[in-house]
Amino acid sequence: MSSTSTTPSGRPRKQVVLGAHLPGVNHHTLWQDPAAGSQIAVESFVHLARTAERGFFDLFFLAEGLRLREHAGQVYERDVVGRPDTFTVLAALAGVTDHLGLAGTINTTFNEPYELARQFATLDHLSGGRAAWNVVTSFDAFTGENFRRGGYLERSQRYERAEEVLLAVRALWDSWGEDDVPADAASGRFLARPDAGRFEVGAHQFDVRGRFNVPRSPQGHPVVLQAGVSDRGREFAAANADAIFSPFRRLADAAPFYADVKARAARHGRRPEDVKILPSAGVVLGDSAADAQERARHLTHQQVDPDTAIALAEQVWNRDLSGYDPEGPLPEVGPDAQAPPRWRGRALHEADLVTLVQRWREVAERGGGLSLRETVIEVTARATFVGTATHVADAIDAFVQADGSDGFILHPPVVPTGLDEFVDTVVPLLQERGSLRTRYTGSTLRENLGLSAARTPEPVA
Repeated sequence: MSSTSTTPSGRPRKQVVLGAHLPGVNHHTLWQDPAAGSQIAVESFVHLARTAERGFFDLFFLAEGLRLREHAGQVYERDVVGRPDTFTVLAALAGVTDHLGLAGTINTTFNEPYELARQFATLDHLSGGRAAWNVVTSFDAFTGENFRRGGYLERSQRYERAEEVLLAVRALWDSWGEDDVPADAASGRFLARPDAGRFEVGAHQFDVRGRFNVPRSPQGHPVVLQAGVSDRGREFAAANADAIFSPFRRLADAAPFYADVKARAARHGRRPEDVKILPSAGVVLGDSAADAQERARHLTHQQVDPDTAIALAEQVWNRDLSGYDPEGPLPEVGPDAQAPPRWRGRALHEADLVTLVQRWREVAERGGGLSLRETVIEVTARATFVGTATHVADAIDAFVQADGSDGFILHPPVVPTGLDEFVDTVVPLLQERGSLRTRYTGSTLRENLGLSAARTPEPVA
């Protein structure tokens, strides 16, 4: 560890939180790259997780893919085919790692509180206290058709259900108190107290009662992750989440979000440091600044080839753009907001297509008249940090120390080796600065993140 425990301004140096994301179904994943391996083979998950642990990362993160996406009525042929079951993969990784947190995105819309509580408590036991749950809702009926008749819940009902699912799951986790399971050292058995595991939850979405059959896990509550940018989302996350995925990668946007969420957490009676803010980020390294920029250009042009540029633009314009030249200007026509969606199973975070198209036009104009393909690259590129290892370490550290975030979730574009160079070259530099651990000091993910003991918050009004 470096002797530098403070920043140049004299404040204590924050430790950078790092997560590794194995990319799933999106155009950022270069499954066609000659260096790419299988997206399904256990060896791919094991390599990335072990690499992250070798780099003293906090957690390994899996996103959720519940249906093959469709474009213009057909399965999108450029996607990676699906995503293996999250719990199965994380359970396998629990056996080949020792310290790394294991985080999975699991939907509240299509799962019941009892099974969610049981699955995450089990993973927490299997991993020795390293489980984490990214709480999400469904966003479309298309995905929901795999699970329920009609496949859909209105937006307000989805959030109501998510809040009540989390409340119910925590009630089940809390149904076993810390003193409910004294171990019989001679027999190796657990001896439950008479009232252990009893629960009763009554709410709008649920009316359940019974007895939970998984003893209290090492963390009490697995770490809870969430993403929320709207006012309601921020309030829910500030009251409930241990970490929040932020969409902001520019310090000018990230710092106000960071300050707002931390202030909300304090109003809920929480320590601000008990809510970690974690944007996603991509890293492109080179032997020189020019080399890194050339690598980034090559990477983004692999990710957004001409056909992909048209397909992604069609989601925004919601109309057939196959007659347009991807190397030419943006379509002069406006979006067709009334037509059926050209994409199904792919989230669009901005519902107002007119506003979104206007934003794209501003990006193209600001770039000096960018082509359609160049605009798509500019809008969707995730290469947040580009440069030499020294430059990238400086930039990551500066962003965190300036309260733009508490760290980053890194998503390498090539599976499974895309994180190797970062761990070999950038991690040692962050350690020299005193901004990244040189060993794991906690026995659980909650401890390694520096979080307080598990608590059940009051419901958000």
